[in-house]
Amino acid sequence: MSYTILFVVIYILLMLAVGVWGARRTKTLGDFFLGGRSFGPWVTAFAYGTSYFSAVVFIGFAGKFGWNNGPESLSVGIGNALIGALLAWLILGKRTRRMTHNLDVMTMPEFFFRRFGVYSMKPFAAMIIFVFLLPYSAGVYKGLAELMVAAFPNVEFNTAILIMAIITGAYLILGGYFAVAITDSIQGVIMLGGSFALVYFMTRAANPGGTVIETIGKASSAYAEHRAAGAANPGPWYLLPIIVCMTSFGCWALPQMVHKFYTVKNEKMIGRGAIVCAIFALVIGCAAYYTGSLSHLFYDRLPEVAEGVAAQDTLVPAMLVNHLPPAMLGIMLALLLSASMSTLSGLILVSASAVTIDLYKGMVDENVSHRTSVTMMRFLCAVFIALSYFIATHRITFIETLMSLSWGAVSGAFLAPFIYGLFWKRATGAGAFAGMISGLVTSVILFFILPKNLAATGSCIGMLLPFMVVPVVSKFTQPVSQETVAKAFAGN
Repeated sequence: MSYTILFVVIYILLMLAVGVWGARRTKTLGDFFLGGRSFGPWVTAFAYGTSYFSAVVFIGFAGKFGWNNGPESLSVGIGNALIGALLAWLILGKRTRRMTHNLDVMTMPEFFFRRFGVYSMKPFAAMIIFVFLLPYSAGVYKGLAELMVAAFPNVEFNTAILIMAIITGAYLILGGYFAVAITDSIQGVIMLGGSFALVYFMTRAANPGGTVIETIGKASSAYAEHRAAGAANPGPWYLLPIIVCMTSFGCWALPQMVHKFYTVKNEKMIGRGAIVCAIFALVIGCAAYYTGSLSHLFYDRLPEVAEGVAAQDTLVPAMLVNHLPPAMLGIMLALLLSASMSTLSGLILVSASAVTIDLYKGMVDENVSHRTSVTMMRFLCAVFIALSYFIATHRITFIETLMSLSWGAVSGAFLAPFIYGLFWKRATGAGAFAGMISGLVTSVILFFILPKNLAATGSCIGMLLPFMVVPVVSKFTQPVSQETVAKAFAGN
């Protein structure tokens, strides 16, 4: 226990020190939100990767799909690396960096307004971001708190969430994106090292003397036995491809992910960033789902848990606490702290910007000073953290369900309009707005209609439907002005 506390204290002090350093470099709204668009490929790739993976993946997704699907769940981690990281960078990176620079925009709602010329898309998109990223943030807090409670039995669940909220808020509110980018780099190194150590020690615990490949084979056999006995339920055959689709393509339009492309110094760095990010995602994703699949070598059935708690969410924390050496448990806790805080900082930053930049500055006071804007951003970061804490403490059963609602709603609303906006000059404002509304409404309705184990299916339908809506509506509506199109696509 002493090792665990030591690692956590060192980690927290380091994050706070970076926050203080970032505060000295943050003078304008552009500094606070974009870091002056001055970061290279390694920092940006780590910022993207660490925002991608959080305790939701390690505990919620890895626990659920590792148990229900066994080693087949590794396909999700591989899909995330190839589609969610590598292809996202190669397909979206240069075009996003160039077009946001051409249109002089800092946020996704601003992009929709400037690209399509429909002013109402800006406040509508801003409200979607603020409202629907709250459940995602709450899910991250909940996942991390499950591990904190397992590692520190004397710490109450709500207290664990409160501690995480205070730490995240401190360095983010102080230093803005400068602090976020530097802490993401540090957190990325911790996550990579921790992931290799996690695989090594969990393999040794599950199959002493065996290799990773041998352990996967052993876990597959145990999973087959548990599935035959009815202890594991993989769900319909298409569930894993649906999860890959939601968690890989969905991130192409998540504001906290796309935001990273705005901040890279120049387009030449995109190729290197893509490779770094893909390798990072492959290591982290496979380590998470590999660990989850090993649950079949430690358990014959899901453990009994209190009402309102998902048994799958307790598997990975219990495995780490019971089977890792004390010093390694501290490192694993630092890993999950890193994964979660980087994701949270990205969520909080874009949510606060939705109100400050897109709603207040864009609609109330266009000439608001930089000092006032930064102060408002800091205040709204604190508000978003407080609301996330409130949602997280009302313990929704499945962590994965919270993420499905957020990813489905935001990606359903933004994915098709964003892709068409980047690559299709004929997309109209009415078509983009129709796609945004159809994706949002479909995702939310299906989330409440479908069984919770099919929440990701509703998210994917909501993401894909607008790809038909946008071109159909665009065919019969007024095109965007040639001047706007020429400005947006300059250099492409």
